[in-house]
Formats: sequence, structure tokens, C-alpha cells
Amino acid sequence: LMTDLTDFLSDGSYRNWLFKNKKHAKINVVASLGMILLWDIDSGLAQIDKYLHSDDNYVIAGALLGVGLVNCSVTNDYDPALTLLSEYIKKEDSSIQIGAIMGLGIAYAGAQDEQVPIMERLQAIADALTGRSVSELGKPLSQLLVLALSLIYLGKQEGVEATSEVSKSFSKTMRNYVDITLLSCAHARTGNVLTVQKLLGHCSQLENAETSKGSAVLGIPIVAMVEEVGLEMLIRLLKHFLQYGEQKIRLAVPLALGILCTSNPKVNVTDTLSRLSHDTDLEVAIAAVFSLGLIGARTNNAPIAGMLRNLSSFYCKVPGLLFCVQIAQGLVHMGNGLLTLNPYHSDRLFLLSFVITKTALAGLVTILHACLDIKSIILGKYHFVLYYLVLAMKPRMLMTLDKNLEPILVPVLVGEAVDVAGEVGRPKTITGFQTHSTPVLLAACEKAELATEKYVPLSPILEGCVILIENIEYMEDN
Repeated sequence: LMTDLTDFLSDGSYRNWLFKNKKHAKINVVASLGMILLWDIDSGLAQIDKYLHSDDNYVIAGALLGVGLVNCSVTNDYDPALTLLSEYIKKEDSSIQIGAIMGLGIAYAGAQDEQVPIMERLQAIADALTGRSVSELGKPLSQLLVLALSLIYLGKQEGVEATSEVSKSFSKTMRNYVDITLLSCAHARTGNVLTVQKLLGHCSQLENAETSKGSAVLGIPIVAMVEEVGLEMLIRLLKHFLQYGEQKIRLAVPLALGILCTSNPKVNVTDTLSRLSHDTDLEVAIAAVFSLGLIGARTNNAPIAGMLRNLSSFYCKVPGLLFCVQIAQGLVHMGNGLLTLNPYHSDRLFLLSFVITKTALAGLVTILHACLDIKSIILGKYHFVLYYLVLAMKPRMLMTLDKNLEPILVPVLVGEAVDVAGEVGRPKTITGFQTHSTPVLLAACEKAELATEKYVPLSPILEGCVILIENIEYMEDN
């Protein structure tokens, strides 16, 4: 459908699906090539390049975004994304500018590459916000500017106070939104109790604007998503918000549940979201449907897939909701089960590479903040913002390699991760395990251990690509 080289039929009509779409939809269609060819720079860029020479600005914008998607999380000495996208940033057409900037942002997220022309971002974003009128600050993308400012301080805690001074020149509505978003991002994953109390207090104040209350609800799981007990307490707390909260708070609750259990379909969360997907408030229903896709992402979860099939029939005459149901279905079967959006490691820790983890969290947070104004952004003409999910995508597998980076097959035990227990001298960190041969897929709460002493892993935690070396003390049993 997407890579057919023949764009026209003999009678002059269009054959390629791209040309059957209109305006902003073309951005999504062309950019989807980047998702299909994700991480495949050699053949991916060759497929997308022909669209950069189109006469249609929307097609060019989609191709630029596709280039960024193909290069996401990939390190290349030639920096093809930087070379291709830099020249389009100062084009007059706004669609091309957005495609180039999003492409560069996705390709180099977390890289801290000083050569990227959007590195001087803090002052530029602050100036853009300060120079806007009250009516302009109420537009959808202005809220994403606030989030961009906050993501610079993601998990840093310190130094955010100076930036918060910028908000004093804004209206009270925007000032609250800036302060709350900065606070939640700066203390992300810290488990800071005082920060959680501030966010809860903000939700309870009558005079605060609803937009900032939605950001506060999202901020609570972002700050407190560090351990299992706190996660269960948060789920109970968010259910109370459903009973007593205002409209924006109720809208943010399913989104908060989505980031708490991304690619980890807990039964109690699934039941809550299933109930909210039939809510009388359409925005709450849309958010619940989208969150069903997030918690079921890549799991091929049968109950969630069944719910979404029923919802597609139930909302067949509601275009916006049907669109979100289809997106959620795509997420549930994402990568045919080979990818995940979960930012946690299998050992219930974040990834060993701190930069990659922050990048994954930033992608999820961006999508959820966009969903706070879902009618104007996701269901409006900025639906291509959904591509920020690629920042959180990674293979959920265990592949073992030798020192020459050649795959080797070894037996491994795969089971549910638990606290260390077992006999003295023979600790076990998994339970209910089964023996498999690598490569093997790992679920959200699963962990792997080697089932042989013939090899020694160079990584303390077995996930992704792990290099094994031969154990010189190993003796084959007769």
C-alpha cells in the first residue's frame, strides 16, 4: 500500500494511496513510511527521498517528518537527518517548517548534539511565549510550547525556579499552566512527596483554571511512577478524581492511568478505562479509548482487543471516536508484538541508559499533554503529533551475542520479576519461569536469567542485546 513505486494507472488516475488524501492528512501518510521503515536508514531514506521533490508542501512536510522517524534513536557518523532537514527549517511554508523541526527533534532527542540548529531552545521558547497575546496563548500549539520549555528540565529538579520567573508576564490562566507543568517535569520520577502534595492541592483549589488542573493530574503519576506500591496507591487516588473532579480533571484521569500502566494491561485499570470509554462526556471517552491502546501497546491483549472491536461498532457513526479506536487497535498490535512503549526496565528499573529513558518518557508526556486538548490537536489538523510516540518505542526482547556480535542461542529462564528470594547462595529474582532459547520476547513484568553456566553476561540485567563471554571455569557435566 505504501511502497508501491507505481503512482499512476494507465488511465491517468492515482494508484498510490497517498494521493487519495487531502491537505494535512498527506503529512501523516508520507510520515508513516518512516514508521514502517523505522531504524532502517539505508533503505528508508531512499524510499522517502522521492517525496522531498514533490510540488505539494504537505507531502514535503510529511517526508521531512518521515526522515526524522527513520533516524530516531539511531547514531550515524554521517548525520543524514541533520543534512537533509536543516535546509528546510527557514522555509516560508509553516507545514514544511513544522515537519523539519519535528523531524530534527525526533531524530536527535536526548542526543545533546550542538550541531542541531534548534539547540538554542530555552531562550527561543521563552521569547515565543512572552511575545504572544492572551488570545494566541490560548491556541493549541501554545500549550505544547509550554511543555517544550518544561521538558528541558525533565528530572533535573534544580534550576527550574529561574525559568518559572518567565511566567509572571503571562495571564493567570497561562501562568498556572506553566508553573504546574514545569514543576511536574522537573521532579519527574523522583517520587517527591511534597511535589505530589502541591499538585494535589492545585487540583482542589476552586480558583485555578481547568487547563492547569489537567496538567496537575498528569504530573502526579509522572512524579510518583517509581515503585510498585506507589503505583497501586495512585490508581486508587485517580479513581477518586473520577467521582469528585471537574471536567478537565476527569479528562486527565484516563490519560494518567495510561502513562502509569503503559504496555502493562493491569486488570483493574483495564476495567476502569473500559467503563470510561462509554462516558457521556465524549472527550473523556476519547481519552479512555486512547489510554486503552497505551496500556495494551504491543501486548496483543485479547480482552482489550475485544473491547476495541466492540467500540468500533458502537462508535461507527462518531468520526473522532472511531479514529481513536483505530489508533488504539494499532497500538495494541504494534510491531506484531515485537515493540513496547513501556519506559521501565524488566527489573522494574528504568533503562540503564538514562538519556534513552528520559527520551521515552518525554515522548509519552508530549502525547498525553496533546490529549488534554484532544479535539483541537489530535482530532484537529495537528494529528501528526501522534508520531512523538516513536520516542518511546523500543524492542521488547532478549537477544544474546558473542564478543564478535554474532547471535548465539542459549537457554534462558523467563518469569515474573519478584524480590530476591530462595536458598542461601542460590537467589532467585523470578517466579513461575519457563525455559526458552534466545532470542525471546519479554512482557512488561517479566525478567530473564541464563539457564546455563557456560556463558557469563556482560550486563547485570538481561534485556535487549546482551553480549556473552565463555565462562573459563565452566566444566561440561558427563
